[in-house]
Amino acid sequence: MFEKQVPHYLFLGLLLAGVLALARGSVLTGQLWGIGTPTWLMLAIAVPIVHQIFVWFVWRVELHHQLWTHWFGEKSLLIYGIGFMLLFIARPLTLIALAFANRGTLALDPFLAYPLATVFLIPSIYALVSVGKYFGLKRALGIDHFDSSYREIPFIKQGIFKYTSNGMYKFAFLLLWAVGLLFLSEAALLVAAFSHLYIWVHYYCIELPDIRRIYDSPSMAG
Repeated sequence: MFEKQVPHYLFLGLLLAGVLALARGSVLTGQLWGIGTPTWLMLAIAVPIVHQIFVWFVWRVELHHQLWTHWFGEKSLLIYGIGFMLLFIARPLTLIALAFANRGTLALDPFLAYPLATVFLIPSIYALVSVGKYFGLKRALGIDHFDSSYREIPFIKQGIFKYTSNGMYKFAFLLLWAVGLLFLSEAALLVAAFSHLYIWVHYYCIELPDIRRIYDSPSMAG
């Protein structure tokens, strides 16, 4: 249940310390709907943390103890999926709100920032399309923690997964960087960096140990 959770929270603490150290000056300027950038920044950081801890809790209590199914019965995956998707959608929404509040603070020429954002958008959209078309929502939710029959299905090798087994984490999260560049927001780029690093903490401290237990696979880090 708590495998790799000590390094999880150590790395999370380091990331939060980095955010606190960098959240100075223009990173904290601006407001949206009367709400200041510091509040939007806290929300945009809190949502990924809550999201990933929620996933850890549900995955582990179900994988090791089948408690989620015991609590919610045949609706267990649906209830988890609703919680997952609400938090998943809240991540870009809070980031966009933060970027709008803090817009124009990045000292980068738009003629450079916008093409760079496009470079980030192309692989991120391809990754999201690949997840939807080939991977599927249920597998993205981690249905193999709930339904053992999914453990017999081969790993996906289509779309972006033809080139990497971690297309979602490597490329889809570039979308967050693109948001910061499009709004020229220092605060949004800070959150993008935090989120992109923290999802790898999730991978190595939660998902990879679970993959090894479920599939008896030594690594999926390719």
